[in-house]
Amino acid sequence: MTPNDRPRELGVPERLFVATMSLLRWLGRLVRGRYVGLVGGPARARVIFLFGGVLALNSAQVATIGAVAPQLETALHIGNTKIGLLSSAALVVGALAVIPVGLVVDRAPRIPLLAASIIAWSVATLLGAVASSYSSLLLTRLGLGLVAATAGPAIASLTGDYFPSQERGRIYAYILGGEIAGTAIGFIVSGTLASLISWRVSLFVLALPGFFLARSLWRTVPEPKRGGQSRLARGAVDIAGAPDAAEPDGPDQAGAAPADEGDLAREAALRRGVRPNPHLILLESAASMSLGRAIRYVLRVPTNVLFIAGSALGYFFLSGLQTFAVVFVRGHYHASQATATLVLGLLVVGSLIGTLVSGRISDALVRRGTLEARVWIPAVCYFAAAALLIPGFVGHSLTPAIWFDVGGAAFIAAANPPLDAARLDIMPAGLWGRAESTRTFLRSLAQAIAPLLFGGVADLIAGIEPEQAPIGTHLHKHVNASASAGLETTFLVMLVSLVAAGFFILRARDTYATDVATADASDRAGAVGPTRVPAGVEKVTDSG
Repeated sequence: MTPNDRPRELGVPERLFVATMSLLRWLGRLVRGRYVGLVGGPARARVIFLFGGVLALNSAQVATIGAVAPQLETALHIGNTKIGLLSSAALVVGALAVIPVGLVVDRAPRIPLLAASIIAWSVATLLGAVASSYSSLLLTRLGLGLVAATAGPAIASLTGDYFPSQERGRIYAYILGGEIAGTAIGFIVSGTLASLISWRVSLFVLALPGFFLARSLWRTVPEPKRGGQSRLARGAVDIAGAPDAAEPDGPDQAGAAPADEGDLAREAALRRGVRPNPHLILLESAASMSLGRAIRYVLRVPTNVLFIAGSALGYFFLSGLQTFAVVFVRGHYHASQATATLVLGLLVVGSLIGTLVSGRISDALVRRGTLEARVWIPAVCYFAAAALLIPGFVGHSLTPAIWFDVGGAAFIAAANPPLDAARLDIMPAGLWGRAESTRTFLRSLAQAIAPLLFGGVADLIAGIEPEQAPIGTHLHKHVNASASAGLETTFLVMLVSLVAAGFFILRARDTYATDVATADASDRAGAVGPTRVPAGVEKVTDSG
């Protein structure tokens, strides 16, 4: 062997690179193994990961506009109101489409519906990346409403069918982790790409994962049967091995069996001796109800109405905050894009911690007999978030203020897992899709109004439109300072929506247990006929 044939020894930088990559691969396997063990096996891990990915796309499209807002303001010469309109456009379309989508979710296979909507979302995002003007960019945002319309109802219905109530708060926490991750991607990745290269590159990169996600959903997640007949057991390896999984082209069997044997909340209500509301028991299969009749029933359940009001107010504030967070951090604290991105990263970490902790705590408390834990935990979280965000908004030093903001973000996110689990507890299984679509419609309207209202109020307080101030002039700097003060005042005023959300949800303590028992009685009546229902109850009709 000649000297030239000998393998070249690696230098110090190369050895360091190889060692680093080996460490990252080891950490990846460790995290993946830990995650699979936490959620209950490979099959569950895949379903949760893909469902979380759907919510991630939905939240990323909202967060991205806020992340690239400074670049859009400069490139398109627009102000806060027009930035808010970009975020609102997709939400308005989603709100208009979500009601009929809820009917489809309750009657048709949900996995193909999700896959198709994700592909449409990705195409619309690509078109936005090549938009030549503000008007054309706004038109592409209108096409993004489809995934918002399908994600909420479909994910809620599928989660109820794949996972038992005993773990529903914890499972929802993992799935909602995807929503938080999507916000992180929208803010951190898109914001970084926009500052280093272009906002167009941000949208282009954001669109690509959707095609792979749609393919994975279509090929690896089978359509489960309705009403809890396809539960994924802990330790399951193959998703297709879920009991009685529905054939892709076969009819769904909503209401064909009692929904959720061993349901955690319903068993707790039974042990307490809670009686159902006889005026709201369905004596038929919920899946056979018309869309209008189903919506009327959903809005007659008192706990559900309070949950919808509280959830809409919570998402209203969050939507406005997401849209203008980067602009506020950069202007109020005179921070660079990199610093603003780091701050948002900390907020994401806080939100993720709050989500994971609240799901576990609420499930544990319900398991111990505290049935209303899924009600008062979200209410307390909204109150705590409002209190912590006040010093976070008024502080002028970034270091102490950011920790109040992180705490506020954690409590806002912590409200969602128990609240989402409770919504399934109080509704017959055959109405999960339409109930969620009704909530999503009203929630999306609140989310759509928020960026416009936040931006309009902030511009009104600032008093000067950015279009009137050429870049680089003294007037432009004055406008930026005024805009920061306008956003600070706007954020403080809008905190009242979080307090109101807490009050609405807290009122549901008096009705939640009864509505849980009513949903259980409805599922049993619709599954086996009215002979199982106590004498004297009345059948729900169109007139109510």
